[in-house]
Amino acid sequence: MRAGGGLLVRALRERRAALRRVLGWSVAEGVPTLLSGALLAAALDRGFLVGRPGVGFVLLGVLALAMLIRAAATYAMFPHLADVVEPFRDTLVRRVVTSAVLDATSGRPDAGRDADAAVARLTEQVESCRNLAASLLRTLRRLGVTIVAALLGLALLTPVLLPLVLIPLALAAWLFVRLLPPPARRRRALVLADERVAVRTVHAVAGLRDVVACGAQERVAAEIGAAADAQAHATRLLARASSARLLVVALGGRLPLVAVLIAAPWLVRDGMLSTGEVAGAALYLARHLEPAVRAATATVDGALPALLVVAGRLAQAGAAAPDPATPGGATPDTAVHARLPTPTTRSAADPGPLVLDRVTFAYGPFAEPVVRDLSMTVDVGSHLAVVGPGGIGKSTLAALLAGLLTPDQGTVSLAGRPLAAHPEATLRNTIAVVPQEAYVFAGSVHENLSYLDPDVARADLDRAVRLVGAAELVARLGGYEAHLADPGTLSAGERQLIALARTYLSPARFVILDEATCHLDPPAEALAEAAFATRAGALVVIAHRIDSARRADRILLMDGNRPIPGTHHELLARAPLYRDLVGAWEHRPADAGGWFEKPTRITEGARPGVSPRTRPGSP
Repeated sequence: MRAGGGLLVRALRERRAALRRVLGWSVAEGVPTLLSGALLAAALDRGFLVGRPGVGFVLLGVLALAMLIRAAATYAMFPHLADVVEPFRDTLVRRVVTSAVLDATSGRPDAGRDADAAVARLTEQVESCRNLAASLLRTLRRLGVTIVAALLGLALLTPVLLPLVLIPLALAAWLFVRLLPPPARRRRALVLADERVAVRTVHAVAGLRDVVACGAQERVAAEIGAAADAQAHATRLLARASSARLLVVALGGRLPLVAVLIAAPWLVRDGMLSTGEVAGAALYLARHLEPAVRAATATVDGALPALLVVAGRLAQAGAAAPDPATPGGATPDTAVHARLPTPTTRSAADPGPLVLDRVTFAYGPFAEPVVRDLSMTVDVGSHLAVVGPGGIGKSTLAALLAGLLTPDQGTVSLAGRPLAAHPEATLRNTIAVVPQEAYVFAGSVHENLSYLDPDVARADLDRAVRLVGAAELVARLGGYEAHLADPGTLSAGERQLIALARTYLSPARFVILDEATCHLDPPAEALAEAAFATRAGALVVIAHRIDSARRADRILLMDGNRPIPGTHHELLARAPLYRDLVGAWEHRPADAGGWFEKPTRITEGARPGVSPRTRPGSP
């Protein structure tokens, strides 16, 4: 549940402005509650009970006007509530889809086994989480304002009655907190039971013909029935655990009203209260406090644990997701290769600078910008490293530079012309992106290496393979004519070496390495970057390790507010975040991966130059 709470808190922090507007209109909704008891008491004591009905009707008319104000405030609040809830759903969908895609393409032996549960999360839990969040925000903020307004109105009208109300209410709150964990645990058990039913059912339907062919109908039916029985049992346990809230409602909502009604005759007789004040206090308690306590107890006991549990499952499912700044949290791999035509001519030696002018980009109209008002120039011959914490938007910047994403504001231009004004083939011959998860297709090694330059000379091919550090790999695979029937048998690091050599041979004069060496060990990474740094053109490195920044001519630090350019020494002197990144890297174990990743594990049979964590089947 903590993971779910953390996910909710982060989502709400991103929508602070909308939440403030929701709170403001909610306070306006509480005005009728605050005034109701006082106006009723005044209408009785100064109007109806003293023979002045006109005064009484005027005061009740004021209350009716306050109710109109509440209706207007409620109407004005809902668009801001949507500004909070809808982006939250988008965030959840991105996490689930990213996690499922990464799991299915990870190359592990068990890859894709969680796909059916992911379908259940996407089709059921995401929408359930969105609906629960909307219900809680819509209900709890109104109930909270009602309780506070009723208690404040009671304190202003009849402070002598306040102890009779606050003491039972405090006891009810204490009891409710004590009784809350069992329903929460039961709620989590029910969510897990729902997932098991979904997985069993999907497996059975997908393999129905095999089930019938093998005569396993009874066995499969028994498995699904057992999962359904477990789900029903979890539902009954949750209902029993939730029944304790009736005691909380009786103690916090009804006992104060009973106590006030019992004490009222003595207080009126002693002159401490008037008849109208007793009626006003009863209105606060019976009309506002008791229904609010009852509804809040039911909501917190039911919807809140359900939301935390479901959000926790979604948070765990997306825990392995990479930088969410790319669309859906994924790297631009698919977009690069889907849009990449086979080049026919080499690009000009100097195509001109690649310029970002006041670029702003966000994933959706309700999302916070990942890149905001960024201006920068990448000249031919330059070597730039982009650094920053995971998820800050480095991959998004790479996609913007390559023209794979279109900025919401500002322009990305090449040689003084917007990227959209260049023919697609020209762009792909000029700008190349090497993503984190490299693409290798079934075919010969030569076909994979020469894909971006089919007419490459053998000498140039040998030179590129040697410079990026892929010569040993090519030799071990059997040479250039060796056939790769199943690229999945290559480790992630080996696929990166092939992609690096392929890009080195391309006509592109702007090469963007989007953590394209993350599966290589540091010496192999340094060798590959040195090859591209001495190659004609510009090099942009989305840094995986701090050494990439040290090797660059210039560095762009992305800190979430405004990117900071500089050299390694300049940023050490004036950027605390950069000092933290450098310090965190320098104190890591020797076998650790990139920034903010868990240390890697050494496995048997690892080959030099390839990080052992990228071997198939390794974690």
